[in-house]
Amino acid sequence: MLKTAFVAARDRQRLSEIATILIGFGVNRVVDRLGLRYLPLLPRRKPRVDVTRLSEPERLRRAIEALGPTFIKFGQVLASRPDLLSPAWTEELEKLHSQVSPVAWETIRPQLEEDLGASPHEVFAEFDINPIASASIAQVYRARLHTGETVIVKVLRPNLRKIIEADLRLMAHGARIVETEWPDMARYQPREQMRHLAEGLNGELDLLNEARNCEVLAQIFEGRDDIVFPKIYWEWCSERVLVQEFIEGIPPNDEARLREAGVDKKMLAQKGTDAFLRMALIEGVFHADPHPGNMLAMSGNRIGFIDFGIIGRLSRRRRNQLLVLIGAMLKQDADGLMAVLLDWTGASNPDMTKLQVSAQAFVESHSAIPLNLGLVLTDFMTMARENDLAMPTDLAILFKGLVTADGVMRHLDPNFDLFAAAGPTVRASMQTQFSLSGLKAKAEALGVGLYGAASELPTLIHLMLVRLKQGKVTVEIEIKGLDKITRGIERAAARVAVALVVAAFATQLAPRLIDLGTPVFVTIGLIVFVLGVGWLVLLGRNK
Repeated sequence: MLKTAFVAARDRQRLSEIATILIGFGVNRVVDRLGLRYLPLLPRRKPRVDVTRLSEPERLRRAIEALGPTFIKFGQVLASRPDLLSPAWTEELEKLHSQVSPVAWETIRPQLEEDLGASPHEVFAEFDINPIASASIAQVYRARLHTGETVIVKVLRPNLRKIIEADLRLMAHGARIVETEWPDMARYQPREQMRHLAEGLNGELDLLNEARNCEVLAQIFEGRDDIVFPKIYWEWCSERVLVQEFIEGIPPNDEARLREAGVDKKMLAQKGTDAFLRMALIEGVFHADPHPGNMLAMSGNRIGFIDFGIIGRLSRRRRNQLLVLIGAMLKQDADGLMAVLLDWTGASNPDMTKLQVSAQAFVESHSAIPLNLGLVLTDFMTMARENDLAMPTDLAILFKGLVTADGVMRHLDPNFDLFAAAGPTVRASMQTQFSLSGLKAKAEALGVGLYGAASELPTLIHLMLVRLKQGKVTVEIEIKGLDKITRGIERAAARVAVALVVAAFATQLAPRLIDLGTPVFVTIGLIVFVLGVGWLVLLGRNK
């Protein structure tokens, strides 16, 4: 496709690499649909693997791993979206990992020295040049400050931003092609998905953003010593370097170490749940990837959180909808589930009969107590996909976090019931929303809105009177694909519009103005009413 080649001219080398890798792994449908097969100067290479022995999902997964961090992140997002992909694809994409071979110290050292302003061996009392973790975005070293604190030093991989920015530009263009070439995919909002991916990756490419995220979440639990967040050492932090406190803890899936440490696993499961739900439901900002490597069991039955490259945010409205969803699930209310799902997806014309059957089957299949939250949410998103409905991205991020957190808690306590554990947090959220102070705030917001509308009312009335006197009250209707609007539709629309105005004055405005006891406003209301009735009579005679 020449257009693709033209748009991606500045990134032609990267586009050529992407196309070559996709062709090499036999991801032919994507290659052909995006017009990549016939790019000029595309290297012709034999497939890297014997793709005939691999399933289509496995070919895609291997190609994504070869394409690098941008595509790996995208694949990981897709793996958490059963509302978009069937189990065969999500289960394969779940195998994606971002752990890669570390960059050699001699490659990292010049960049780190530039960012620190000196050799790390001068800045720190001790610095181990052997990384303790290596991922596609950054790698992590252990060090000790001159003041004695043990810290981790997270360093971005060199020359990464240029590659990721090129990938994001090409993927954004690919999303536009998908919406054009595959109309049935438009409902999944591929361009919106790309926008969220770009926001997340750009956030991860700025380690100062991760430091800020850490402090935002830490402030939620200020004063509590059982929920731990690492201290940030800002004097050595920059866009490419993050220095923070080293947290000593045990991954929740390490049964042997947990048993040896003698921790109370049930208590830790409850604390971890309380922390995550407080972040999500009450504060509206939460750790977006609470997997076993990012939630640590600490001495004294404490929970520690690390790695804040991506956090999720939920509006107050969205949090209210979540409470409604939880209530519908607990009450096994199929109609309530349908209402929430339609509200979230914005669908205007779904197959209501099919959706109702799906919702009823869903509540019946999850009627047993205790509920498995991970399975409930996965099936909920599957129900959305089977009914051609796509979840909003912010909720997909939350659901992924909830499913991951539920799995972590079940490592700690196999009989863990997150719905039951969520009870105190849900009650606290409800009390916050419907307390006197909460209702007062809503009333004040409503009052401000009404005051603004009322302040515009005199101008609106004056304008309406002028238009009525001039006989220039018109109704404009635009229908794409039609050059003319029939005279009958125009008259009918005008009658409806004038009738609504007259009805509004007769039933709402006039009684209120009379109550005010102001003769001028009473007269205005009567004039508008009489003129409106007269206009309707004239329209009726001119049929």
